[in-house]
Amino acid sequence: MTEPSEVEVLVPNAGELSEGPCWDNRTARLIWVDILAGRVHAIDPATGLRQMWEIGMPVGAVVPRSSGGWVAAVERGFAFYDDDWRPVGPVISAPEQPPRTRFNDGRCDPAGRFWAGTLGYDESPGVGSLYCLGVDHVPRRCLTGVTISNGLGWSADGSAMYFVDSGTGNIDTLRFDLASGTAYERRTLVAIPPSLGVPDGLTVDADGFLWVAVWGGGCVRRYSPTGRLERSIDLPVTQVSSLAFGGPHYSELFITTAAEGLDHRARAEQPLAGSVFRHHPGVVGRPPTMFAA
Repeated sequence: MTEPSEVEVLVPNAGELSEGPCWDNRTARLIWVDILAGRVHAIDPATGLRQMWEIGMPVGAVVPRSSGGWVAAVERGFAFYDDDWRPVGPVISAPEQPPRTRFNDGRCDPAGRFWAGTLGYDESPGVGSLYCLGVDHVPRRCLTGVTISNGLGWSADGSAMYFVDSGTGNIDTLRFDLASGTAYERRTLVAIPPSLGVPDGLTVDADGFLWVAVWGGGCVRRYSPTGRLERSIDLPVTQVSSLAFGGPHYSELFITTAAEGLDHRARAEQPLAGSVFRHHPGVVGRPPTMFAA
């Protein structure tokens, strides 16, 4: 089912490569990144008040810490920041990260570990990996042979992990051991034909359904836990990058998009490319998990 576009523009022209939306319960604000520009943005949707911080390096994803401040997946590993985005210690290098790669999307699992993956700047097949930063602040490499590491999510009981490698065009599911943070028995849940776009960011709602941003497809799709397409939401831009629930009762779906890579004609045809959108889907999300250390 394809629904008519019922999205509103929350932040026009929010970034060249807007990604990684994250709801911050502590301040009731939406956080997102502009990856290659190395910027972190925030908005209070109730007031429209915005802030922006320069990180000084590419930043793929950020999550709040239960002890205060933030942890970010930056170009060459993981970095900690205080509440005002001042660095706390050096960047923690990711083991065996090849040169000319950077970190991309990331999210915390239900136990509060931070998962994030990499891709090559030239998107070479198989050079990326998926990493997990534990509460001991030690990263480990969990999946190899990844091309474009993207969306991550978990089932409510923590027994299933969902993972998007945009290089394959697939949304995969893995069995997940919550106690040890181990993912195994990977299989394809949904394969999106290239003609319809590429799966990118991902989030899971309170009913266990997967919401997936479709880069190049100009839409957001909702899939059942068994991979059945339940609905599709059209947007007025093609490069839909990621999404997250937030707002009162987690009833609002925030959607990031990008202008990066569009030529002059495409930008003229898509003046809202790179904006952050808001949608009220009629379902709610789950409270976001913070990094547990």
